[in-house]
Amino acid sequence: MSRKKGIEVIATNRQALHEYFILDTYEAGLVLLGAEIKSIRNKECSLRAAFVRVVDGEAQILNLNIKPYAFNTHTALDPTRTRKLLLNRREINKLAAASEVKGQTIVPLELYIKDGWAKVKIALAKGKHLFDKRKTLKDKAVARDMERNFKNKFKL
Repeated sequence: MSRKKGIEVIATNRQALHEYFILDTYEAGLVLLGAEIKSIRNKECSLRAAFVRVVDGEAQILNLNIKPYAFNTHTALDPTRTRKLLLNRREINKLAAASEVKGQTIVPLELYIKDGWAKVKIALAKGKHLFDKRKTLKDKAVARDMERNFKNKFKL
């Protein structure tokens, strides 16, 4: 059985980059049932409200919305059901300890297919305050203006 090589990004959580400082990232496999992988390959999923918790020594992703596959003949699954993440024991223990610290959480950043397998890029993150968000937006605007001025200055 041959699998497609490479990475195909299916969904991203752009809001997480605005809401949190990213401290550390991990790649986790995703346990799926039935035709969920077909819905993912059709890009019928959303990370908007998803978050990760460590419960009883297992990492789980909650509120990951995978739309039911249209041509599924078996029973339909709940689109936002809890799904298990596949991580090493060391990574799970590290995430569990870090998420206990006040202000830190685990958020999904990307859902992608890597070599035929569904993967989730999760991050240990710390929440931003309103003034941090404003500063980030201001820094981006300044960098964009500098880039624009630099580009216009050296036009041929």
